[in-house]
Amino acid sequence: MSTIYEINVTTAGGESATLSPYKGEVLLIVNVASKCGLTPQYEGLEALNKQFKDRGLRILGFPSNDFAGQEPGTMEEIQAFCSINYGVTFDLFQKVHAIGEERHPLYTWLTTHSDQPETEVTWNFEKFLIGRDGSLIGRFSPKVVPNDETLVAAIEQAL
Repeated sequence: MSTIYEINVTTAGGESATLSPYKGEVLLIVNVASKCGLTPQYEGLEALNKQFKDRGLRILGFPSNDFAGQEPGTMEEIQAFCSINYGVTFDLFQKVHAIGEERHPLYTWLTTHSDQPETEVTWNFEKFLIGRDGSLIGRFSPKVVPNDETLVAAIEQAL
């Protein structure tokens, strides 16, 4: 894959797609989980979505069950959980593997293009910030909450 926009993904509705519809937008890509101690970050991600969507930020959530089985549900259960508990309106996609032999090509691209190419995703809610030109401009630990000053400043600069 030469660009992030060429990577095949599956929408929450089960349709095959690429990320090309997001060209020219700032992307915050997050591996998410519903049964994690960090799950309340959904609230902060939705707040970022509301705050910056009109300026071109798109948050893309990719559920993953890779870390301690913390995303065991079906896509329908995940969507209902996110909507009911956190009012999520940003885009969710089908479950992916963020680590291991079955790692999704998106996460291969994200990790190899980061400033830590040899480091796999460490846990749920790791965040990758993509600039309008499709380049990876930031990688943020799962411990970095969505309203963290460093993350918000990086988003604002990218916008």
